[in-house]
Amino acid sequence: MQFLADYGLFFAKSMTLLVMLLIVVAMVTAVGTRGRRGEPGQLEIRSLNKQYDRLRDIVTSGLLSAEERKAVLKARRREEKKRLKEGRGKAGKRLFVMDFHGDLKASATRSLREEVTAVLAEATAADEVVVRLESGGGMVHGYGLAASQLDRIRKAGVPLTVCIDKVAASGGYMMACVANKIIAAPFAFVGSIGVVAQLPNFYRLLKKHDIDYEVLTAGEHKRTMTVFGENTDKDREKFVEDLEETHVLFKQFVAEHRPQVDVDSIATGEVWLGSRAQTLGLVDEVITSDEYIIGQMDSAGVFSVNYRHRRSLPEKVGFAAEESVDNLLLRWVQRLTGPRRL
Repeated sequence: MQFLADYGLFFAKSMTLLVMLLIVVAMVTAVGTRGRRGEPGQLEIRSLNKQYDRLRDIVTSGLLSAEERKAVLKARRREEKKRLKEGRGKAGKRLFVMDFHGDLKASATRSLREEVTAVLAEATAADEVVVRLESGGGMVHGYGLAASQLDRIRKAGVPLTVCIDKVAASGGYMMACVANKIIAAPFAFVGSIGVVAQLPNFYRLLKKHDIDYEVLTAGEHKRTMTVFGENTDKDREKFVEDLEETHVLFKQFVAEHRPQVDVDSIATGEVWLGSRAQTLGLVDEVITSDEYIIGQMDSAGVFSVNYRHRRSLPEKVGFAAEESVDNLLLRWVQRLTGPRRL
């Protein structure tokens, strides 16, 4: 009965919040539609060389005397002029840095596709694209599209490097394995080449309280596993069959892009730390993204590329409402299943 009380309280809170949000969205939509619709986003290009030079100048100012500082800055200007004259460094190779922070739906793909399009309009085979990737995975179709966006870079003949500082697992690794080179921090989580699906089932609870739940379909496998209906062995078999098929395609994708990897031995759903992942061929080098990017600054012009979408007021409210409902559902599921870890 405690479960029913908790469930009823959760349902009441959710419905109250939903009604309030619908009222707010309706009011804001009426105002928002008077303004411009479909405003484009904004592409931001920032020189990381200049940012690094500013930090270095601050350190120099704090450590040296005025005379010593003047001499150091003068020497740096001479070196910069020499690089420009010889066609090296910041006037030669360019490094385009993008960031991808993945959620369950791979929502960042919306910005990634714009960033890739912008970079490919200018980048050549002499340049390089670096993607700092952080994701524990999520929906298959979302991360499949994100991986396809990165594949556009390789198909254009532009070298692609993916840096993993914290985690690139499951769909995150699907994206990473597209790269020509994968770099991981020593304790970054890498792998999880598997497929998982889980859902609660309330059939017995509903049956206990004489509540019927009907699902009407046309097509034998239009619906298999359900949350409220009765799940049969046949339903489970078909559901597992679909998971296995997705897993096979996932393994084929990794094998195609990382032929040096023994896919059958690592496609168990396990994750490995960066150092171990290197021995298995999942990554090529074990260093942090900062170390890799800063190491390129003497020989390349390094630029951060970030595309920001402009949301209308109704979109902002709708996004906030969706996020709030997702958080409520997540907390409720955690109460049912307990804490979950990689």
